[in-house]
Amino acid sequence: MNGRRPPHRSALRRRCLATALAVLGSPSVWARPGGPVLRFALTPVFLDERLRLLQQWREYLESALGNPVEFVQRSTYAQVLDVLRSGQVHFAWICGYPYVLRQRELKLVAVPQWRGRPLYQSYLIADARGTAATLRDLKGATFAYSDPLSNSGFLYMQHLLRSQGQDPGRYFGRTFFTHSHRHVVDAVAEGLAGAGSVDGYVWETLAELHPELTRKTRVLQKSPDFGFPPIVAAAGVGDQEVKDFTAALFDMPARPSGRAVLSDLRLDRFVAAEPSLFRSIAEMAREQGPIA
Repeated sequence: MNGRRPPHRSALRRRCLATALAVLGSPSVWARPGGPVLRFALTPVFLDERLRLLQQWREYLESALGNPVEFVQRSTYAQVLDVLRSGQVHFAWICGYPYVLRQRELKLVAVPQWRGRPLYQSYLIADARGTAATLRDLKGATFAYSDPLSNSGFLYMQHLLRSQGQDPGRYFGRTFFTHSHRHVVDAVAEGLAGAGSVDGYVWETLAELHPELTRKTRVLQKSPDFGFPPIVAAAGVGDQEVKDFTAALFDMPARPSGRAVLSDLRLDRFVAAEPSLFRSIAEMAREQGPIA
């Protein structure tokens, strides 16, 4: 990307949250006696200020599985793929883009159902105080991406620009990665970027939880539907472990504690899916080319 990442006005808040998540993700806090620890990795695509929600979800999974559960927080999708491929974690909630890139090394476990469908969109958002009405108006602007392995926060925008005959590397005046969809919204809302590409589920959830933030942005364009970011298992996880974890996710609507977690996540349930759900993302990934 061109240009250096500008300083974020809420850097101190993010550092405090990162420290808290690091502590919460340590075995001394999350692990419980009674069996092997199941490790479940998340990235900041998850709403990363929801520490109480992580606690509730861990308690639900431990009750359903009968094993201690540890949430492992990583800053980027690349780091999550690293711990998955090395066997340091058993399961992870990732994006469709890294899934299609490493599909042969991962097991598809489940996808969330949101507003009745296992689908979501990428939103192109802009500063509400600006005058931009279309992507064309953003040429030369400062633009915030989420993660280089995010579909909604990077890949789709690269595809959209190429489909319009533009060079994605030269179209914007300056670009940077926030490594969190929430922080893309922050960057646009605070004027650090004129526009950004963000997960529509995250933007809509933030609009419910923090309307004072999202009202500082405008949604200029929505992508076609894509398969919702999936939960996957590492290749070395046994079939019975995958079956048990899948059952725990599917059973969430049937248990009060599971329903509470789903409600906080703004999700209906978790459902089964086939790799074909991510076909359009796979096509854009082939167009984008190999990732180091």
